[in-house]
Amino acid sequence: MNWPPWNTLLDEAQAEVALTLDGLPADLRERAEALPVIYEPHPNDDLVADGVDDDLLGLFVGEELSDIGATAIPLPAQILLFLDNIWDYADGDKKRFLEEVRTTYLHELGHYLGLDEDDLDARGLG
Repeated sequence: MNWPPWNTLLDEAQAEVALTLDGLPADLRERAEALPVIYEPHPNDDLVADGVDDDLLGLFVGEELSDIGATAIPLPAQILLFLDNIWDYADGDKKRFLEEVRTTYLHELGHYLGLDEDDLDARGLG
């Protein structure tokens, strides 16, 4: 498979997340814009050691929106998107890559908003 340079994947993914944010309703967009998105090639060794699959596409970490301030030692809420894994999942197809960036971002945003896997599946984000 032909792998584009990291900066190309990063630029494309950031642009797709920005487009996705622009399409959200204003109240949801405001909450989503405050949530950092971190772009990595794949889960790091520490995440894998903690049980995260090395081929995972994305991950939400931290407190859900409704739980902010409810834990003694909160992790900063953020979305991690693993771009090399998404590119691999899309079989090197740019259109599929962008679609999966969008879907994965919305899936992880759903976790931040407190949706479980069934809720996400019902919304087509499972």
